[in-house]
Amino acid sequence: MTAMTIPKPDLSWYALDVQSKCEGRVSAALRGKGYEEFPALYLGQRKWADRVKESEFPMFPGYVFCRLNPSERLLPVLTTPGVRKIVGAGSVPIAIADEEIAAIQAVIRSGLPSRSAPFVNVGSRILIEGGPLKGIEGIVISPDKIRGDKMYRLAISVELLHRSVVVEIEREWARPILNQIAAGNPMPHPGARGLVSFSEPRPTGSGVATIRREIQ
Repeated sequence: MTAMTIPKPDLSWYALDVQSKCEGRVSAALRGKGYEEFPALYLGQRKWADRVKESEFPMFPGYVFCRLNPSERLLPVLTTPGVRKIVGAGSVPIAIADEEIAAIQAVIRSGLPSRSAPFVNVGSRILIEGGPLKGIEGIVISPDKIRGDKMYRLAISVELLHRSVVVEIEREWARPILNQIAAGNPMPHPGARGLVSFSEPRPTGSGVATIRREIQ
């Protein structure tokens, strides 16, 4: 029997530090315990000498997102095989804004080409006003147009993890946000919609996406 996950208003998203290449297994184990989890996995191509095979890859290697209440008993989470700790300041877990997770999930659903990238917090900020990522803000890291003057590369980040995702969007979807230049310091609060983060295409149940890496 499959455990049912019922969202609760007192739960927030947290990042779990997990062992390498255990993201999928940790996510499945947490789901079996009744937790709402999000591994941000996608299907990509792994090339071998004689064939090309589809495999699952994590957009945030070494992390799984999970909704929980840190004031409640955390032993079921911390004793899950593969889980090292809940990310935070020392022994105090730090929540990730719902907007950041929603942005990740939006990119996963969108099917837009995207990839993991080093943390980006410097550049011109834009608001996406069209397409599947409408309403999300990010930082332009490629001011030069690509693909026939029609595309931009946009960075969206999870501040707590200091990791970013670069996504290709249509130039016509973007509008500059005047007087808002990300300059490294001071940083917006992690809950701000400006520095959000995401991954990519169609979720298949537990957040697994079907996509191809197209950005080099």
